[in-house]
Amino acid sequence: MVFNSYTFIVFFIVVVILHHLPFSWKLKKINLLLASYVFYAAWNPIFILLLWLSTLVDFFVGRLLYNENNLIRKKLLLIISLVGNLGMLCFFKYGGFLLDNFVFFVNQIGFDYHPAEPNIILPAGISFYTFTTLCYTIDMYRKESKPVKSLLDFSLFVTFFPHLVAGPIVRPPQLVPQFENPHTASRKQMIQGLFLLSLGLFMKVVLADSMLAESAKTVFGASQVLATLDAWMGVLAFSGQIFFDFAGYSTCAIGVASCLGFSLPENFIYPYAAIGFSDFWRRWHITLSKWLRDYLYIPLGGNRNGTFKTYVNLMITMLLGGLWHGANWTFVVWGALHGFYLWIEKMIVDFRYKKINRIENQESGIASKNEIVIPGFISKFFTNKIFLALLTYFLVNVTWVFFRATDFSSAWRLLASMFLLVPQGAVLLSHLSILKITIITLGTLIVHWIMRSRNLLVEFEKMHWLTVGIIWSIMLLLLIICQESSSSFIYFQF
Repeated sequence: MVFNSYTFIVFFIVVVILHHLPFSWKLKKINLLLASYVFYAAWNPIFILLLWLSTLVDFFVGRLLYNENNLIRKKLLLIISLVGNLGMLCFFKYGGFLLDNFVFFVNQIGFDYHPAEPNIILPAGISFYTFTTLCYTIDMYRKESKPVKSLLDFSLFVTFFPHLVAGPIVRPPQLVPQFENPHTASRKQMIQGLFLLSLGLFMKVVLADSMLAESAKTVFGASQVLATLDAWMGVLAFSGQIFFDFAGYSTCAIGVASCLGFSLPENFIYPYAAIGFSDFWRRWHITLSKWLRDYLYIPLGGNRNGTFKTYVNLMITMLLGGLWHGANWTFVVWGALHGFYLWIEKMIVDFRYKKINRIENQESGIASKNEIVIPGFISKFFTNKIFLALLTYFLVNVTWVFFRATDFSSAWRLLASMFLLVPQGAVLLSHLSILKITIITLGTLIVHWIMRSRNLLVEFEKMHWLTVGIIWSIMLLLLIICQESSSSFIYFQF
């Protein structure tokens, strides 16, 4: 079931009504749990067994981990949890990818091996709920939070339908305490939740699907070299599409949870206004970025073991972050490019800090360590933050080529078209498509820049009721006009 379907609207209304009836809190939680299973089973009922298995294993192993003092037994329990969770993820998500690479390798060294094509169906949301349950067992191993007392609460934490399929990736302290006491939406939460749900659907249905998806599909599906303008417009269309698609889903999820009286963590903070790549990853898919930082980068050593190890840990984190998105080498390259950008940024920052320290030592501290770090040779060309934000946006768009392309041939062909390396490229996009992409891209950049340090709901509260009413009405009207199909969200495939 997807948020952008009439089926979900009916489902949501029923769940909200049941949740606000005068039932006991336990019965309301059972209702929410059953509703979450129905929501998930709408895709493929058989995969609900995996969800149950993951829930049961991690609930009981987590309690044993927390109470176990013998280090060997504790590590053994952690391995059981990791093997159980990552084993399922590897089989369903990376089974075909690993087999293809194995076959390629053995054929290269002279063995004629051609096994039957595996027919593995990827369960919806397995990457998201696997990370959700993994962080619980790792926290139990570290004793960073206490075990969840109730299997009902833990099951609801894992399967709570707003975040189940595509995040935000939640951690136990963020959600479990909310299940321990009765929660129903206040009037303010209900209005904010409905507004966020409308906004998220508008981003997905109107902007991503109706305005941008077709142009991105045309350009990335082309088998010939393209005119430079068409190539760039296709990449900008995908850049907007993936943001409005994924941020739209997260906004819907937060809005739906709010209508039930719960809060979920933010997942996007205007990422296309980021100044640099550290800033970008603090704004894009925030819950995944924090997960990778806390459960991969820091355990690898983070920045504690010298400069060289820091760079290695950074690259490993980004490579695995890329692979998390999909079983294809193009995703690995996408992660590697972001790792490379972070390397360059870190080198520039380190260089500037050393320079500032030298100045401070020599002149009793004139410069401040808290100032925005812009290397001297760049500041000759870029005089303010807007240009740095545009540079970041430009480089992010280059990475989207590898994220969206189905293979390296397509990616190289598109990059060659973008950077004037081929003559006489094909023209595929209409003037109207180019106009739509241009307006939406400029509008997105302006809104992100204006809102980069602001909170949407705070601004929403400040607005006059008439302004809110007009904006809300326009969004709903366009939603009704554009709701021709219920296409899945892009991140469902991850």
